[in-house]
Amino acid sequence: MASDLFDLSGTVAAVLGGTGALGGAMAEALAAAGAKVAVVGRNADRGGARVRAIEDAGGTAKFALADACDLASLRDCRAGIEAEFGPVTVLVNAAGGNRPEATLPPGASFCDLPLDAWQDVFDLNLAGGALLPCQAFGEAMLKAGGGSIINIASMSGMIPLSRVVAYSAAKAAVINLTQFLAREWATQGVRVNAISPGFFPAEQNRKLLFNDDGSYTDRGGQIIGHTPMARFGEPAELAGAIVWLASSRASSFVTGQNIVVDGGFSSTTI
Repeated sequence: MASDLFDLSGTVAAVLGGTGALGGAMAEALAAAGAKVAVVGRNADRGGARVRAIEDAGGTAKFALADACDLASLRDCRAGIEAEFGPVTVLVNAAGGNRPEATLPPGASFCDLPLDAWQDVFDLNLAGGALLPCQAFGEAMLKAGGGSIINIASMSGMIPLSRVVAYSAAKAAVINLTQFLAREWATQGVRVNAISPGFFPAEQNRKLLFNDDGSYTDRGGQIIGHTPMARFGEPAELAGAIVWLASSRASSFVTGQNIVVDGGFSSTTI
């Protein structure tokens, strides 16, 4: 049956960055499809709230403390998840974000971008957002003979956006790493794909998109004008892509791909 393609019963998923808006929505989608979900992050209060939301909806979840930029912490986290839920077969790398210091103000020169701010964004999005978690959880998947890794990249990793040069470059590197690992691990049963969301209002970008009165900022208005659907995305609209890539039946021959969910933004020129 078609519905069986997206049944994740018996699956254990770890969602790094599951305490955030987009990562949390992905965690809820995986749990709704039947997976046992570990919400991984550094904020126990937010993680606990997400776990309760999943449990209230009839799912199974736990909060797992980890620093995505620390390999030892990630390996300890994986061991704790395995002890309670069993081997992790789905990894979602949704940790990441930008830094104000790495965002060029209007009229500023790229030549004045601080190196430490650039490095901080790369550490957060590339090292912590993909590389280290893939090492920590990927080694167990390779030993087990299978798994699905889903890296959360960004539409800006495909089309660099003005002002956020470090974030765009780091997400481009995430897409490249996704393709590299997909090739390396394809014959060992581990699929590696990426999802590139377009513009989804969340804590880190809301002030860039909306004024205090709820109207669009200049930048928000420009984005809406460039988006064929003429609106921003809702976190729940990532559910289909995440469950599809997590399912070993629905996407068994899919690896090395970057799935764009952006309301048509990347298809628009003038």
